[in-house]
Amino acid sequence: MRIGKKEFDTEHKTYIMGILNITPDSFSDGGKFLRPDKALKHAEKMISEGADIIDIGGESTRPGYTVISEEEEIARTAPVIEGVKKNFDLPISVDTCKSRVAKAAIEAGADMVNDIWGLRYDKDMASLIAETGVSCCLMHNRDNTDYRNIIEEIKQELAQSVHLAECAGIPSERILLDPGVGFGKTYEQNLTVIRHLDALRELSFPVLLGTSRKSVIGLTLDLPVDERIEGTIATTVLAVQKGCAFVRVHDVKENLRAIRMTEAILNG
Repeated sequence: MRIGKKEFDTEHKTYIMGILNITPDSFSDGGKFLRPDKALKHAEKMISEGADIIDIGGESTRPGYTVISEEEEIARTAPVIEGVKKNFDLPISVDTCKSRVAKAAIEAGADMVNDIWGLRYDKDMASLIAETGVSCCLMHNRDNTDYRNIIEEIKQELAQSVHLAECAGIPSERILLDPGVGFGKTYEQNLTVIRHLDALRELSFPVLLGTSRKSVIGLTLDLPVDERIEGTIATTVLAVQKGCAFVRVHDVKENLRAIRMTEAILNG
């Protein structure tokens, strides 16, 4: 898979996507990196610890989040994207489902759009991605938890997102899929999705797992957000075993060590 100028060996390796939230209300690190200088410093830290790509978001998507205007989302993300691209040579992803925000981010230097609604929220998103030549991460999401066969339905709905992408002209080598742990799923359903990650590879696209510090870990271990590193690492190890190409995490250093150890065992 190609993101920006970098080629990723998604068949044989698992890469780190570092999370950079420019928000006051994200569930884990809300308010910490609102100032551009603090955001850039945190990006530098994640890059020094081994992040392969930085995912920058300006609107929280936690349960009960506050909706903000497109202008405010652009004002939060674009300067930070510009700053990271100016100072560091690695791909940048923008976490948004709005085409206007994505356009501003791409103009600022973003190499990928991470769309939590899999191109189904904004009708102009797919064509924007195709026209600009950036990559995309298409996440599964829905507004209910009424599944009969959750894995098959996730596969079907992700396939619909892929169809939207391909009809718009987005090349298959620029598409990444995310099963959407924590979005439109109950606690038990989230565990099922993580357990069956390998089934999603049947769609023939690289898979990203995003579980970092999420409630599925907090509920399992009965731990607050700031004590969920070990639980996140357990899901990262499983992601490597199941063939995921990327994990999206807050704690880069610890998860990268777990990836390297797991890969060494599996490839030994």
